[in-house]
Amino acid sequence: MTATGTFGLSTEARNLQWLLGNLVEEVPGVRSVAVVSSDGLMLLSSDPAVQQAAADAVRPDGPRGSSADLATIVSGIGSLTIGAARLMDGGGVKQTMVAMEDGSVFVMSISDGSLLGVHATPDCDMSVVAYHMALFVGRAGHVLTPEVRSELRKSMESSQ
Repeated sequence: MTATGTFGLSTEARNLQWLLGNLVEEVPGVRSVAVVSSDGLMLLSSDPAVQQAAADAVRPDGPRGSSADLATIVSGIGSLTIGAARLMDGGGVKQTMVAMEDGSVFVMSISDGSLLGVHATPDCDMSVVAYHMALFVGRAGHVLTPEVRSELRKSMESSQ
């Protein structure tokens, strides 16, 4: 469940897509997931509408939907919390969670400065979501090299 097809992608990029798909499919309550680069660009997405558009090689009408919105939110929350941590001499931000009446947003740092964002249902088990996010971050941090980030960006751009 990613925004890009796997044709022509490196093994590392396909592995990241597979990890993202597992996060969405195996964790109850997860609505959507986005991986955002340190400069705010979406690298991976779980949005089925974006995935289908990429597979069909057509540009979806209008905004890219929930994953684009999630990527924007994740980038904003990431910037805000990093700024707050600097002002408070709090060190690096590891995880942020926003609980709302109708859902939750989780943001977790990946070692290269990228961010993993998850939008979940209000009844999700927050500790299970956070645990699986930490597993993804641990695995993705080793794979998300500058070359793979560039490859994923190009793949996302070609699906627009």
